[in-house]
Amino acid sequence: MKKIAILTILVLFISSFTTNKRVEALIKKEIKTVFNIVKYSKQSISVSTEINEVLPLKIKEVNFFKIKTEANLVGYYYLGKAFGKTDYFDFIVILDKELNIAKVKVLIYREERGGEVASNRWLNQFKGKSKNENIEYQKDIVAISGATISAKSMTNEVNKLLKTVTILHHKKQL
Repeated sequence: MKKIAILTILVLFISSFTTNKRVEALIKKEIKTVFNIVKYSKQSISVSTEINEVLPLKIKEVNFFKIKTEANLVGYYYLGKAFGKTDYFDFIVILDKELNIAKVKVLIYREERGGEVASNRWLNQFKGKSKNENIEYQKDIVAISGATISAKSMTNEVNKLLKTVTILHHKKQL
């Protein structure tokens, strides 16, 4: 019994690294495609505890980054989670340097149903939305039959990100 428990922990430990490498590769591919660049660096964005307390989304050193080519800022990306019917799914929002959405991509969707939320056709609705916009599900973003919870959740998370970058921009953090 003890060997099975150790083996299970070891498998989970190793698979967590695999997932991180896979997610990182997907992020890298999307950034290179969106900005048409070959080489870039990322820099974590950190904010003070006082500012983080008023943000709709909490910014950590592992979820929000500047994207640079040499010394030039090309944009930002946010790595987030949204909740579906029974589980979270991971997504990325890539912003240009003016803080407009350049791309939204679902990286890992863990549920059997509702996967339509990961379709490029649906996600393209977010493209071009700016930091000053307030987006609403079924008003600005078309609903998805069979993926209502995931689609609402994704819309809410992207909206919170836009509000967060607006605050960070006003406080001269971006």
